[in-house]
Amino acid sequence: MSDDRKSRAQSVDPEQLWLRPTEPRRGRRPSFTREAITAAAVTLADTEGLDAVTMRRVAAEVGAGVMSLYSYAPDKETLLELMVDHVSGELTVTTPPTGDWRADLKTLARLQRAHMLRHPWLPAALSTRRVPGPNTLAFMEHALAVLRPTGLDGAAKLEVFAQITAFVAGHAAHEIAQAAVSRTPDRAAAEGRYLAAVAADGCHPELAEALAAPGRPLTPDATFTRFLNRLIDGLDTD
Repeated sequence: MSDDRKSRAQSVDPEQLWLRPTEPRRGRRPSFTREAITAAAVTLADTEGLDAVTMRRVAAEVGAGVMSLYSYAPDKETLLELMVDHVSGELTVTTPPTGDWRADLKTLARLQRAHMLRHPWLPAALSTRRVPGPNTLAFMEHALAVLRPTGLDGAAKLEVFAQITAFVAGHAAHEIAQAAVSRTPDRAAAEGRYLAAVAADGCHPELAEALAAPGRPLTPDATFTRFLNRLIDGLDTD
């Protein structure tokens, strides 16, 4: 993330964004709402990618002039905040924690992964955010309740939640990138031959030993589960 984007993300005023009225106070009531603007931006990002989300494109989608959008979202960084929290409403959890915090945390991580794969722009968008909105806070509240049996203090629980979210975002971003790459059988065979040659050159004994070990299922679900288990099962709660 560039320093310029970081600066713009940090300039979003959370009080203005989340605590104050969303409708313009003066003039004729518009025919669209902040919710409609946000939903249109999410649809654009889902279908065309985050770069397609511009104030001009979103205005065209809701049938409004570009300038009229600025009462709701003064810039793209603010719109991005709205988009992330909008889709976070899909992460509603209705069942209370079971008391098995590791199992519950794994369930939440799987929900996050499925959520990010539905919205491929989301992992990248999360890296620019600074202040959670109401939907994100609701999910965070549940995660903190899941972590109550650990005995961790509040700051540590927040760190664990951030750690899991960052892991899921990074893994989902990798899955999305891999899915976008054309990997033909010929290319896969060439990669295998290359690694076999490197392992046999005598200069990489650790790699040779690793490649000689029995293979493991390489499906996306199986790989994610292995990584997630290593992370959560190894969390230190002392």
